[in-house]
Amino acid sequence: MSLRPGLAARIGLDADALTRLVADATHGCEDGELFVESRAAENLVFDQGRLKTANYREEDGFGLRAVSGPAVVYASAGDLSEAALRRAAETAKGARLGRSAHAAEPPRGTNRRPYPDADPVARPGFADKAALLGSIDAYARAKDPRVQQVSIQLDTVTQSVAVVRPDAAPVDDLRPLVKLSITVFARDGERQEIGSYGFGARKHFAEIVSPDAWRAAADEAVRLALVLLDARAAPAGEMSVVLGPGWPGILLHEAVGHGLEGDAHRKGTSAFAGLMGKRVAAPGVTVLDDGTLDTMRGSLAVDDEGTPTSRTVLIEDGILVGLMQDRQNARLMGGRSTGNGRRQSYANVPMPRMTNTFMLGGEHDPREILASVKDGLFAVSFGGGQVDITSGKFVFTCTEAYRIENGRIGAPVKGAVLIGNGPDALTRVRMIGNDMALDPGIGMCGKFGQLVPVGVGQPTLLVDGLTVGGTG
Repeated sequence: MSLRPGLAARIGLDADALTRLVADATHGCEDGELFVESRAAENLVFDQGRLKTANYREEDGFGLRAVSGPAVVYASAGDLSEAALRRAAETAKGARLGRSAHAAEPPRGTNRRPYPDADPVARPGFADKAALLGSIDAYARAKDPRVQQVSIQLDTVTQSVAVVRPDAAPVDDLRPLVKLSITVFARDGERQEIGSYGFGARKHFAEIVSPDAWRAAADEAVRLALVLLDARAAPAGEMSVVLGPGWPGILLHEAVGHGLEGDAHRKGTSAFAGLMGKRVAAPGVTVLDDGTLDTMRGSLAVDDEGTPTSRTVLIEDGILVGLMQDRQNARLMGGRSTGNGRRQSYANVPMPRMTNTFMLGGEHDPREILASVKDGLFAVSFGGGQVDITSGKFVFTCTEAYRIENGRIGAPVKGAVLIGNGPDALTRVRMIGNDMALDPGIGMCGKFGQLVPVGVGQPTLLVDGLTVGGTG
């Protein structure tokens, strides 16, 4: 991978001149880089039978970082000009972080990109996108007379980035991202319920938002809204819980994944701190983070420090064996980056973040798992949740759930909340399905005020002894 001519031309410096500037700004430091970003984003909201909101935003900028030990100097600006870059370089030099005899090793190179050179913001055009949303609205409304309202949101992003280091050839990446979300409001008498479904990926727009794909998504949103019209109050108490495949992996992401990021371990704030090489989950539980998966929402060719992403085993057969690392935390812990250094934009410093985090499948048929439960809860999908990374405690709201009665799926329930502790819940996994699935491409992850797109996944799981908060 090499620096795209367009970015270099906009700055007014070629790749060699940029490399010399970064070398001068980080001279004597252990590490550092220049991160250059050009981003275009479009957001369309179709609501109440019309295009209600249309936003378009372009953003350019850079961040220049110098690193020695735990100390960081970071200068950023929303101005891709030679003058702004030179001011930032003087800022980094003036901080005088001090010399180090332990310069960081440069990241290895790569020519692999897990997505095409697509520009979903520019193609198709605005008029075509608006017409598409109108078609989706009409389709969803025609599905059932109980559908009263439809809201559709379309987000497209085209992000071009470049990472320039003093010790390696510059690298760049063009990152497309598309997400379509459909929400349906259904009414039966005095009762009104909401069903939502979304999907997305890093592909050409037409490959993602095909007629088959958006119709299936609308069908699913309508189905869920109608199911909830018949839902009963959720039970409460400690019980066996079967978690469905795919999107329920968000619980794994939040309750476990954040605790396996390198900075939480280095600072001792993770519930998993000090447990490397020890059993932290039931036998058969294997958890990975993989930023190389083709077209997935959390995938990247290189992370925001210029390191190629990788397939990192975190927990293997229940044993903690790895962490997700950026360059700084890996170096301070005596390891190497796993390609998990991510940032929200040029204005933010990178930190260890998840890409696509998921549990591998097991040997059990999902029907066998459900049949083994006499009385419990089948949690198909989740909405919001809260997690304390230090303690591992979590609270997650189920958006679709059913009672399990004598091994069969019973009535739908509303208001179910799962309460537990991430590390403890991993030890309570009793059966692992053979149906591992990744989510449909809707995840966003927040950490220290920075949001980045992510993927999650898991197979059907039976977890014993989870606390269910409900209204019944």
